[in-house]
Amino acid sequence: MTGMVDSKSENPMTEQTKPIVEIRNLYKSYQRESLVVPVLFDITFDIAAGEFLALMGPSGSGKTTLLNLIAGIDRADSGSIHVGGVDITTLTETELAAWRANSVGFIFQFYNLIPVLQAVENVELPLHLTVLTKKQRREHAQMALSMVGLAHRMDHYPGEMSGGEQQRVAIARAIVTDPTILVADEPTGDLDRVSAEEILSMMERLNRDMGKTIIMVTHDPRAAARARILRHLDKGYLNDAVGQNPL
Repeated sequence: MTGMVDSKSENPMTEQTKPIVEIRNLYKSYQRESLVVPVLFDITFDIAAGEFLALMGPSGSGKTTLLNLIAGIDRADSGSIHVGGVDITTLTETELAAWRANSVGFIFQFYNLIPVLQAVENVELPLHLTVLTKKQRREHAQMALSMVGLAHRMDHYPGEMSGGEQQRVAIARAIVTDPTILVADEPTGDLDRVSAEEILSMMERLNRDMGKTIIMVTHDPRAAARARILRHLDKGYLNDAVGQNPL
């Protein structure tokens, strides 16, 4: 269950398609009182730089747990996860926090915007962990909002926006630091169909035009169909990759 198969699998791996994420022999379980609940079993696979991967599976299959491990917001029991050449399983909590701030852009189902901050201020938040000046932070945030088509909504608060617009603000926040990977957990789960299609089209453009590596967990087959690679988790085991939508 470990073979990486994609639309380019017959070609030698070039500099651009070398793995950005390398996962080896990953196990994860949770302790519930005296009971140990296994979640992931011997997960081994690669994600190429510039890939758009969808992870699907039934509830409790381990897909969100796997996403959280890749993003460095949870710890594996054993195994290794290299992202951009860094084995994040060996980092201290302080090192891991710094790595997340620089390397991972998060897109959540419920946006996670701060209600009392304007759109541009929400997008600026990750930049407060950088050495950029206040002026530079504002310029970067404005550019990111322009990239998601919200230049005209920079001064609006989340409560003044539709769900689709709030998710676009969240995407701008995710890309403003130019992260190594984007991780998206059910990014269309709280949206109507039209807004969901707009968000998925935007993610496709980020992948296709900007070369962003996107790892998306979804239960929606329509969302998964936008990805270039589809993988299924079932009871903690990962199936072989299915190539789709070659660029």
